[in-house]
Amino acid sequence: MNKYKLLVLILFCAVSLSAQKKLSLEQAIEIGLEKNYSLQVVRQSEKIADLNNTWGNAGQYPKLEFNFRSNNTKDYNETDDFRQNILSPSVDLSWTLFDGFSVRIRKDKFNDLAALSKGNTIVAVESQIELIILAYYKTLMEQQRLDVNRSIKALSEDRYENEKIASELGTKGSYELLLAKNAFLEDKAKYLTQQVIYNNSVRDLNFLLGVEESTQYIFTDDFMTSLADFRLADLLDKMLANNNNLKNRYMQEAVQKRDIELARSNFYPRISLATGVQGNKFLKKPDVAPKIDTKSHNLYANLSLNYLIFNGNSNRRALQIAKIEEEISKIETADLKHSLTNILAQNYELYELRKDLLELAEENKLATEMNLQISKEKYEAGSINSFNYRDVQISYQNASLARLTAIFNLIQSKTSLIRMTGGILSEF
Repeated sequence: MNKYKLLVLILFCAVSLSAQKKLSLEQAIEIGLEKNYSLQVVRQSEKIADLNNTWGNAGQYPKLEFNFRSNNTKDYNETDDFRQNILSPSVDLSWTLFDGFSVRIRKDKFNDLAALSKGNTIVAVESQIELIILAYYKTLMEQQRLDVNRSIKALSEDRYENEKIASELGTKGSYELLLAKNAFLEDKAKYLTQQVIYNNSVRDLNFLLGVEESTQYIFTDDFMTSLADFRLADLLDKMLANNNNLKNRYMQEAVQKRDIELARSNFYPRISLATGVQGNKFLKKPDVAPKIDTKSHNLYANLSLNYLIFNGNSNRRALQIAKIEEEISKIETADLKHSLTNILAQNYELYELRKDLLELAEENKLATEMNLQISKEKYEAGSINSFNYRDVQISYQNASLARLTAIFNLIQSKTSLIRMTGGILSEF
């Protein structure tokens, strides 16, 4: 019976492993950039900006219309009732020849808006890459936390089994057995809780990737990052030159300048051309007199000039408001630059601190691991009691978990610095 159970367990594990997909960080980013819902929305907005960016939308081309009117009358009078029908088809063309250079200005503004939309897409892609990187490594961290809890649970279980054997043989009392059982149950509860945390981290990663939440993976990247020797001055130069949030602010300033140019164009005269051909068919049917049926057509070409003299200073106010909005845009750019500089300095200092903390965590983990091995041997030999051995177990567990947290924190700081300096697209 045990052989059958073992065979079923082996087959179940084989099926589970075959259902899992191998996933590297590079593959995760590729999937996320293709399927993430937020990025799909941003890309659709970019398409709208491209569709708006045409000379026709800016007003460069004439408007051609076909019009048709039919007027029908039935007249009742004392002399002679009649019916009258007038048909007037026409083809009309209207074209604004000059309106203060606003056509060119609108087209330039559409160019800027299209570039701004592409910049927004780049910022969204950068943000998504950063989120995927952190979600991927967070999942690896929770997976390794699960391994640590599993190993501690195994140690507690071995200790509990040994205490049960010793209690049955009468070499130890029930007090040590209860202590071992409590430690085992506590470690098992921690392991089960960590299992849920790991499963949720996988679900969060799947959501960012835009795939089914039940998808399982075999992660192929190591949970570690290379250490970099950054210089704050170099990071600052890169940020000011390459940060895409800052580039978007500069583009928004350009859009505000176009609004000032459009407001100025209202002070120029407007020259328009209207031309077309119109046909007329007149039909009158009196009840007594002979009917009248005439047809005619005419061509027209009209040139008009309009110059606004006064409209309650509305155009002047619009120009003043546009200038104020440009000043607001410049202030917002300066504020963003100052904010980014401040955040960069904080992240740089935090990165340097976290490098030192990781080194300390590595040393602490190695020391507690060695202490655990020695304490296990001493406990089995009876040189130390269960209280001391349990304290060593907890110290090793805490040191191992602290090391994993230190690695993740370092990855987080490094990723943030790379993104702020505009290098995340080239790095990943």
